[in-house]
Amino acid sequence: MDLCNLSVIREVMAEAGITFRKEFGQNFLINRIIPEDIADSCADDENSMILEIGPGIGCLTKELALRYKRVVAVEIDKGLIPVLAKTLAEFDNVTVINGDIMETDIQALVDEYSEGMSVSVCANLPYYITTPILMRLLESGVKFSSITVMVQNEVAARLVAPAGKSDYGAITAVLGYYGTARRLFKVTAGSFVPAPKVDSAVVRIDLYPTPIYHPKDEAFFRDLIKAAFEMRRKTLTNAINAKFPHIEKGRIAEALKSLGLDESIRGERLTTEDFVNLSNLLAK
Repeated sequence: MDLCNLSVIREVMAEAGITFRKEFGQNFLINRIIPEDIADSCADDENSMILEIGPGIGCLTKELALRYKRVVAVEIDKGLIPVLAKTLAEFDNVTVINGDIMETDIQALVDEYSEGMSVSVCANLPYYITTPILMRLLESGVKFSSITVMVQNEVAARLVAPAGKSDYGAITAVLGYYGTARRLFKVTAGSFVPAPKVDSAVVRIDLYPTPIYHPKDEAFFRDLIKAAFEMRRKTLTNAINAKFPHIEKGRIAEALKSLGLDESIRGERLTTEDFVNLSNLLAK
């Protein structure tokens, strides 16, 4: 069954009596090369478990199942569960779970199904919830090897932007704490049905096996980044002082100077390492 064929997709959905759910950001791939390329790129070890978020009707899931030892797919739309049972019936290494990844105990799920295998994530993420899902994964405590996501083009640019560029933002700086992101390839809007208004891109995040940054206070480190980008037109000194009035401007300026940074610098020019070092100097 060609799950990227538009006629097949319509037939499968018609038989199940379901339609595309806009509230779930459902856009199904109709370019069969894309799921093949994503599956090829999302993990380095064929003896891996892949956690897939949002399998849809199973177009990408099928390719993952052909390449990796185990696939666990979490689908929020309960109407797609019987569809997936049919489209993935030939694969005994796939488990489909009806649930919201934002409410799922990810560590417990991985503990139950991974059996000691390395675990990578593969997901086609709707724009409106890309950042929350990424942060949910990164903060889950699971030692993922990598996270490969298909996101809108502008989001992809933000995830891989270097410090100092206009696309660089809070999510970029926080992401750098966990690993390194690289853009793999572009996916045109015409590769989906319904076709979105913008193109997408696939990004792979390779997570550090062990942390390379060590903030004294991780919550403060995150809050510092948040402050820097909430008021990105302000100098970093003013932005931090506005968020944390108890930290005097002179102390912030001195901390920046000790790191070789100008006191008039803006937050968008600091790397993840800079934010870690600054947070360690300013933490209580």
